[in-house]
Amino acid sequence: QVQLVESGGGLVQAGGSLRLSCAASGGTFSSYTMGWFRQAPGKEREFIATISRTGAWTYYADSVKGRFTISRDNAENAVYLQMNSLKPADTAAYYCAASIRVGILRAQNEYGYWGQGTRVTVSS
Repeated sequence: QVQLVESGGGLVQAGGSLRLSCAASGGTFSSYTMGWFRQAPGKEREFIATISRTGAWTYYADSVKGRFTISRDNAENAVYLQMNSLKPADTAAYYCAASIRVGILRAQNEYGYWGQGTRVTVSS
């Protein structure tokens, strides 16, 4: 129904910033709750942030609260993750996801559509 393509990953020094983008196509973007997840080597995929259909509300994992900002531009069919004050522990593959459900969605199985992932490496 919807396809998601991420971009913006890369290598950054600790304390630096990156902005990840996720472009959606093939669906009505404003009908989806959007989320970001990450998975570090040897670890489970974890919830990072979610944003409502209109962008009116957002919710963050404690590990990134105050450092990361999720946003969306429905006119551009895109969701973003601004990552500031990056730490080596933020090193992971980052995934955007879309859900037809409404609410504060923090579980992987609440999202039916996923991007390909983009790697973020934070050096010390």
